[in-house]
Amino acid sequence: MTTSNLTPGEIVFVQLWGYGGAVGSFELCALDPGIVELEQSLLPVFLIETNGEEILDEPKIDASLKVIYNGPGEVNFLTDTPTNYNGQIGIELRGASSAGYPQKPYSFETRDALGENNNVSLVDMPEENDWVLLSNYNDKVLMRNLLASHLFERMGEYAPRVRLCEVQLNGDYQGIYAFGEKIKVDGGRLDIAALNETENEGDDVTGGYILELNYHNNQNSWELNNTSLNHPDFDVHLVYKSPKPVEITEPQKEYIASYVDSMETALYSDGFMSEDEGYRNYLDVESFIDYFLLNELSRNNDGFKKSRYFHKDKASNGGLFKAGPSWDFDWAWKDMYTCDIFENQDGSGWAHLINNCPTDNYSPDWYLRLQQDSTYVNQQRCQWDEYREEFLNQGYINNYIDSIALLVSEAQERHFQKWPILGLATAAPEVEPLPDNYAGEVAFFKEWINLRINWLDENLPGSCIEPIVGIQEVEMEARVYPNPNNGQFTLECLLCAGRELVLLDVFGRVVYTKKINYPKTDVQLDLPQGVYILKTGDVYLQKIVID
Repeated sequence: MTTSNLTPGEIVFVQLWGYGGAVGSFELCALDPGIVELEQSLLPVFLIETNGEEILDEPKIDASLKVIYNGPGEVNFLTDTPTNYNGQIGIELRGASSAGYPQKPYSFETRDALGENNNVSLVDMPEENDWVLLSNYNDKVLMRNLLASHLFERMGEYAPRVRLCEVQLNGDYQGIYAFGEKIKVDGGRLDIAALNETENEGDDVTGGYILELNYHNNQNSWELNNTSLNHPDFDVHLVYKSPKPVEITEPQKEYIASYVDSMETALYSDGFMSEDEGYRNYLDVESFIDYFLLNELSRNNDGFKKSRYFHKDKASNGGLFKAGPSWDFDWAWKDMYTCDIFENQDGSGWAHLINNCPTDNYSPDWYLRLQQDSTYVNQQRCQWDEYREEFLNQGYINNYIDSIALLVSEAQERHFQKWPILGLATAAPEVEPLPDNYAGEVAFFKEWINLRINWLDENLPGSCIEPIVGIQEVEMEARVYPNPNNGQFTLECLLCAGRELVLLDVFGRVVYTKKINYPKTDVQLDLPQGVYILKTGDVYLQKIVID
């Protein structure tokens, strides 16, 4: 146990329990980190003043905020004029377990002089009024949430924008925070239709919804009819996030519960792989695969059981049930003594099997059923292989990590002076020993990700080089060179002359066609980097990698 920010003269009471009659000794250590001086930073600086009021877990209290931000790469001095923001906010504590960290997380809304919502752009993010300051107390590498959001965005999904900043509260330095967007329906955030209380029938009622798998009660959630696949005694609930529990109407509750029930019914039916009757009529496969890959890559302890979001737009806008946005990765990218899945130090373990562990919230086992569909599994493998070529590789990720580490090279010294936790397990029960300096944390982070990527390469099921559904495997000798290539390659295929050459992306979409007149054909493509499938007629030829 660690407690911080004690007031001189304050009395601290420590109570110990000897479970099962156990006896032993303990140490009580006191450390004075001194006063942390913040004069300048490469990070945006947030100066919050509450006029002596304590920040509560609801309601928001009135406060003022100055944001000193001179642009990317510029030094921000505390003596600078706060041109990015200088005004009123309402601020409160946020989070469940994280609200108990010594470095507190906050949510706040920017307000005008009359106390009304004030949409503004902070540190180059789209204009809005709802924001979060996420504590890094459980993230000693200071970038777990940043990396996850960046990778999910590279996958083509919406992830809340996140930027590191330094925070000073009532003149007291609070350390490095992840400042970012609160998840909400908005044109600059989760861009789906807004749903108001008058939209209760027809296309109106079909979207947009944001739902969350998280701690719940009878007022803010409903229980799914289909329970966990491997744990039929578990109750699984989805929480209303947008519209909020106090705003969502009964017809809207009935619609979204019925839609999710229909999706589950199709998923668990005998014809679940059918194009006409299966789950793909309700569930957006690409988003579910992206969410799965990100949270398995990070072996996120929370990713499949809580802080897990879903959303659905109106039927007229597509209207399928989608996974995401991604959120909450401070219990990810690390080895922890929670159960066998997460304590492995060799990169192994399936995070989506969280229901097999002692857990504080149950997960629907949709992914267990999805993995029984060979088409889904192969598509999942194709997306993994494509991302591996582009950005889920050690070179790309290491460059990103190094860029953040360089950005915080000075600020991290202040942060860990304020919170002397290097080498210690904080909120998460991390497997020890742990690095006792920031450079060691960065190196360990890189190595952990490398082990995890290698394990997923070997253990992720499916095969991207298998024919896409509907393509027959026929013996036809063909050679492509060079492969990988930059879009220019030569195809040698004696039996292909007179046929049409077709190139598909990993989702089976035609991206290129060409009539083949000779056994040897030069091809020149202008396509994004990635993995493609080469075929002619109904005959699968080869996988092409454009790098």
